[in-house]
Amino acid sequence: MRQGSFRAIRLAVFLLVMVSLTAFSAFGDENTVDYMSIILEPFNGGTTHEWTFGGRVYNYEFEWALDASKFATKSDDNIFPKITYVESWPMQVHGINKNKLDIKSLGIHGRFDRRGYNWVDVYPIVVGSGSGKDGEDPEPFEIPIPGRIQYLDMWVWGSNMNYYMEAYFRDHQGVVYALPMGTLAHQGWKNLRTRIPTSIPQHKRILPRLAGLSFVKFRIWTTPVERVDNFFVYFNQMKVLTDIFESIFDGDELADPERVQELWEQE
Repeated sequence: MRQGSFRAIRLAVFLLVMVSLTAFSAFGDENTVDYMSIILEPFNGGTTHEWTFGGRVYNYEFEWALDASKFATKSDDNIFPKITYVESWPMQVHGINKNKLDIKSLGIHGRFDRRGYNWVDVYPIVVGSGSGKDGEDPEPFEIPIPGRIQYLDMWVWGSNMNYYMEAYFRDHQGVVYALPMGTLAHQGWKNLRTRIPTSIPQHKRILPRLAGLSFVKFRIWTTPVERVDNFFVYFNQMKVLTDIFESIFDGDELADPERVQELWEQE
């Protein structure tokens, strides 16, 4: 009996080790991490955005626009919400700016005709689209997020109103997720953060394995217990903490979509 039990234990341990090795081989990129902090948007009024990832420089052109639910105030003189850039910023990030650098923040001015669960969307668009000419609507631009994002955070100015905010992301299958950023019931600047749950896929079984998310928009919600006749919100320094680790293997360049395109264009 003892010898039979010992053999059964050895077999169970062997199977456990093999399963662990197989899992590590299949999902090695998720078990090894190399975190990097990247500022996706400083909110300084510029439309050119650039960051370095994986030894490459990526450039994107986009600006910001607003949309709102049906009770947003609209008249001949005023159409809300409004958007602009202001020369103000969180001192915890930029100090008092003694060097007079060109630092700004994105400002949102909102107003609704009645209380309730109203919303304002703040979203990136293609530069120059939706200028109002010929009834043209803005063309949304989703910001590609490098690597496997772990957190998104940014600085938000609130006036202690009982509002809250969400961040929206899209995965490689087209599914959109709304994640809570937190309440705006605070005075002045505060760093708000959301964690990306592991249930949101950021990798695939086939090559290329990386399947990063894209940022869709922010949504500011009002609540029925709070006034909505006049409010301001400001944004500064949108940043992500992302895992940039990628396994190196023989032939890894053929799993790089850009490199594959270059090779096939040579034919």
